[in-house]
This record gives sequence, structure tokens and C-alpha cells, in this order.
Amino acid sequence: MTKRILSIAIVAALLGFGFYWVATAPAMIDTSKLTARSADLGNGETVFNAGGCASCHASPGQSDRTHLGGGLALTSPFGTFHVPNISSDPRDGIGKWSERDFLDAVLKGTSPAASHYYPAFPYGSYHLVKLDDARDLYAYLKTLPAVSGKAPDHELPFPFNIRRNIGIWKLLFFNDQPFAPDPAQSPAWNRGAYLVNGLGHCAECHSPRNALGGIIAAQRFAGGPNPEGKGWVPNITQKGLADWSENDLAYFLETGQTPEGDTAGGSMARVIRNTALLSAEDRKAMALYLKSLPAVDGPPRPPRAK
Repeated sequence: MTKRILSIAIVAALLGFGFYWVATAPAMIDTSKLTARSADLGNGETVFNAGGCASCHASPGQSDRTHLGGGLALTSPFGTFHVPNISSDPRDGIGKWSERDFLDAVLKGTSPAASHYYPAFPYGSYHLVKLDDARDLYAYLKTLPAVSGKAPDHELPFPFNIRRNIGIWKLLFFNDQPFAPDPAQSPAWNRGAYLVNGLGHCAECHSPRNALGGIIAAQRFAGGPNPEGKGWVPNITQKGLADWSENDLAYFLETGQTPEGDTAGGSMARVIRNTALLSAEDRKAMALYLKSLPAVDGPPRPPRAK
């Protein structure tokens, strides 16, 4: 009887592990979609700026935003993430990556070694990026300088240091469907929705998260604690921006100046350095979309320290 129970337990454990292994397998793109095409480097640069790649991946302590040696430390409730080198360096960066490797990373959150990337890399938003835009970004990154040096390993306690478990997180919170334009809206509104939700990944910072780090969908864009652990990120629905006009928002995305005369600081200042390089039409489209967001109450903000 004891042997039978033990045998059943072993079989159940193996079946459970098998289900876990299959369910958490990293996804990859469909290579049949990778038809031959000529890259548009100008569009790749636009995608680079809209995606804010330099904000995280530019090497700290130097002013050239195209030196993408990584190394920035991102603190979180789960540990500290160190942003990797994505320069064209063949040893320390992505110089040896194929286009398929890059697309798997950006659109699926899967590494060339077929392991999960942590969602500190915002593929939860980047999956909305159009395939051709991601391909142009890959081609553009290949033209930027090679930078030697690797970032330190992430500093994560158990069980967050087990990458395979990210597959469970993806099952719960990662929808890898591409961007779908709303036919009831204008082309400008859809462009703004694409930039804000996809490349701009604005919801990644401007939304509260649950205990597992997933965005709380009902409070998307409603602000909350800074994901990096200090401060508060503002509500950018009409609850927080009701007094801002579309022109106010477009001007803010260009200059970092608020209607009250304040200036964006912290991580938002890095964002403005990117959006300032977009076309005026793209900033206006983003403003149009943001002004269309209905008012949503965010989590209560703790009282300011006196």
C-alpha cells in the first residue's frame, strides 16, 4: 500500500512538473512572417526614440545616448535589475544576434538562449510594436557604436531568480497580441494609441501593480507608486490631466514644461529627451490619445512627509 501511494505521488509529481514545463515554455515568433525587405533606418531611429531605448540602455555617466552599454540599476520590490548592453558589440552586446533573436526578445520576451526575460524589460507593452517597426529598430541598432562591457547579473532572491517561473507570470499577465487599430477612431488617434501603449510603454510606470508585479487593468494609467521604489507616478487619465489641453500635453512631451511652469524631473526627464526627438505630429497624436482616456481613480497616495 505504501509503495502504491509512493508510486502515485511520483507519477503525480512528474505529471505536474511536465505541465509546468510545457506551460512555461518561452514563446518565439513565427518565422514565416519574416519575408525579405529593405530596412528603413529613418523609421528605425523613430522607433528607437519612441521606445525610449536610450533611457535605460545608454551607459550611465556619459552623454552619448547612442552608447548603449547598459549598466543602469533598476530597483524593484523583487530585487535589483541591471540593464544589459544592447550595443552592436559582438561579445558583450547584441552584435551576434540574428534578427529573429531580436524580435523574440522585443515581441515575446524570450532570449536567444530560449529563456524568459524579466518583465523589467517592458515587453508587456512592446509586443504591440508592429513587426516592420521592430525590424527597422534592429537594423538601426546595428548602425550604432559597439560598446564593450557587460552589466552585472541581476540581484534577485529566491524564487524570483528562477527565470522559468516568468512563464507563469506571462500566463497571468502577458498578452502577446499585436496592436489592433480602432476603426471607429481617426488615424491620428490610432497612431497616438500605438505610441502610448506600445513603443512609449507609458502604462509600465503610470499604472499600479498587484503583488506579482502585473498591471492592474482597471487602473491602467491611473498612477501609483514609482516602480523604482521612490516617489509617486502621476495619474495620466482625465482624473489627473483634466486641466491640461492637447496642446499642453504635446508641449510637455517636447519640452518637459507643465502648464503650471514646472519641469519634468527624475525618470520622466529621460522620457522627455526621447519624445522631444519625435515629430510634432507624433507628439500631437500621443496628446490626442491621452486626452481621450476616461477619468480613472488610482490608488490613494500616501500623505507627504512633513
